[in-house]
Amino acid sequence: MKGMFLLGLLVSALAAAGVVWYSVRRFKERQLAEEARLASFLAATTGKAKFVESQPLAPLAEPPPAAGEDISLQKLLFESAHKAGEAGEPALSIQLYARLLARYPASTFAGQARAAVEAQKKKLVKA
Repeated sequence: MKGMFLLGLLVSALAAAGVVWYSVRRFKERQLAEEARLASFLAATTGKAKFVESQPLAPLAEPPPAAGEDISLQKLLFESAHKAGEAGEPALSIQLYARLLARYPASTFAGQARAAVEAQKKKLVKA
């Protein structure tokens, strides 16, 4: 009887170890897939390939984008700020609009961004 109990305990421990091993393996696979999706998204939006694993962290100061990339980056910043505002994050939205206006003061989105900042400021005061 004692032998059966020990055998059951051993089988349970091996099953638990197998579940943990499988979960860790799936987690790593998902992380790699997520990094690949992020890299392909960045490559599609900026036109350059970004290698997530091999490059060190970027410095805080970003180099100015090339002329062809300006409009896509402006649109990306504007849409990100708009989505943050919709998600109920007025402070983040204001920061993103400010970044857009600081980098591209003569942008085609400047008027819309300024109006949206005023609307977000009103939401921030109410909250």
